[in-house]
Amino acid sequence: MQSDIHHSDDNGAKDATASSQLATSLSAPNRLARRSFLRNLGLGAALLVPGAALLRGSGKAFADNANNALTRGDVAILQLLAAAELIETDLWQQYNELGGINAPTSGYTAALQILDGDQLQYISDNTDDEISHAAFLNAYLKSKGEQQVDLRQFARLQPSQVSFVPQTGRLTNLKQLSVDTSWWTRYRSTTNPDFGATFRDAVPSLKTGQHTAIPRNNAELGDPNNPSDHVKAIAFTAGFHFGYIEQGGTSLYATLAQKVTSLEVLRILLSRIHQSKPTSLCNHSAEWPRTVRREGRYQQLH
Repeated sequence: MQSDIHHSDDNGAKDATASSQLATSLSAPNRLARRSFLRNLGLGAALLVPGAALLRGSGKAFADNANNALTRGDVAILQLLAAAELIETDLWQQYNELGGINAPTSGYTAALQILDGDQLQYISDNTDDEISHAAFLNAYLKSKGEQQVDLRQFARLQPSQVSFVPQTGRLTNLKQLSVDTSWWTRYRSTTNPDFGATFRDAVPSLKTGQHTAIPRNNAELGDPNNPSDHVKAIAFTAGFHFGYIEQGGTSLYATLAQKVTSLEVLRILLSRIHQSKPTSLCNHSAEWPRTVRREGRYQQLH
């Protein structure tokens, strides 16, 4: 990509030019195979051996929970994860309002489906998942007599000004994003970051500047029959953000699962990893730049 997609209200001309360049580089790839088989993939195989070892030695490896109480460390981990799920819920709800299966048809929804014909359903499913994850963790904390997590007092950011979007405060700002796309090269690399490997960004300019991943006003919804390059650029930014969100969330659970002392809490964290779709999404999303490359436009991303 030859220039950044800066989405600021006082730089309209630059927006249009940069957005057009990104959209031209990614426009109209063939729709990819549906992710139904990918959804069945997960981390089951990766968890099988260590999981079996943990359960065999559970009497020694984990604290005695006969009194049904949690350690302060386990409570802190659960509260951190509940907060993370609430933040994820907030951003997925914003995507769902504008690009979910029940969102009004627009150029934005049409552009999302250029990347994947199932994208709208995926957004809606993920939104429901995050709502349930946050509710479960808070309900579990309550069942143990611990404080639940409530971030509503921090929801003060302005939402999109699109007419059908609820004008309520938000926790996250999807209108000024810098997106790390190194997950794309990492998931396709044969090298290991644990041994010092580093990974370049698939779309370097998305990591600099501020880019909107949702329409900020009615004008940016676009024509559903002919979405502009600017609208496509917004949707494609969202697509790369999806992969970034998912791989980050699962990494957090996998890391914290190694720190808990309660076998019950361990089961909760491992079940969340198994239920999530980061491998599916990241592998699936990795096809987008490759499709572009096959069409001879991949180098324009750099």
